[in-house]
Amino acid sequence: MNWSDAASKRFLSVKDVANEYGLAVSTVYKMASQHRIPFVKMGRRTKFDRLELNKWVSLHTVKERH
Repeated sequence: MNWSDAASKRFLSVKDVANEYGLAVSTVYKMASQHRIPFVKMGRRTKFDRLELNKWVSLHTVKERH
């Protein structure tokens, strides 16, 4: 799957998230297992809702101090 395919999907795989955010697959799994990042269980698969990830990134963005 190329990047444009992943960009159009609402639910992302662990591999999609790792590629999109520049993380190792193992880091994404670890963050999910520690409930540090929002995820959805679809059967045995771990998926990530793009809308929830965008909210999560906004909430965890460190703002510049003046």
